[in-house]
Amino acid sequence: SVRKQAASRRYRRRKAPPRKDKRNKVKKTIIRHENRADLKKRSYGETEMKIIQITDRNPLLIKQLLDVWESSVKATHLFLSDEERAIIKSYVPQALNEIPLLIVAENENQVPVGFMGINGQHLEMLFIAEQERGKGFGKKLLTYGIERCSVNDLAVNEQNPLAKGFYEYMGFKVYKRTETDEQGNPYPILYMQLTK
Repeated sequence: SVRKQAASRRYRRRKAPPRKDKRNKVKKTIIRHENRADLKKRSYGETEMKIIQITDRNPLLIKQLLDVWESSVKATHLFLSDEERAIIKSYVPQALNEIPLLIVAENENQVPVGFMGINGQHLEMLFIAEQERGKGFGKKLLTYGIERCSVNDLAVNEQNPLAKGFYEYMGFKVYKRTETDEQGNPYPILYMQLTK
């Protein structure tokens, strides 16, 4: 009947799916991918950084790097007492001034958050501020040292297993061990070479 047909048409109109706006669909897809990229960036801790080979070792920079050193050592060299750390700290400015090649990592605010010192092909020092660890600064610094400065040798405290694991991850392998450090202190040292 006409009444049933009319009712059927009204039912179909109520159940008909809304028209899809292709522009909205594309927009939502873009937003979804942007959000995924942001999430990935947060997940892997990527941070903007700049690597600089230092030519002007001014007092302000040395003070900033000393702060980075102290923050890093407090977090990683747990085998050192406060007194021992203070004694070593007194020698750090001299070491920073005398190392042949000093390379600094700056964050997006142009603040030093890590540094490494290189003598020939030997990595003498690599420190990352405690609050900046896990953000890729160490990996990028060491990669720079390997690719640009031919770093292939380093020494690390055996009592710093996180550093040893990091260097192994970067391709270094232990080839020698000593019971004491270079100053004769009872801190075993592992000597490592690049193998890949």
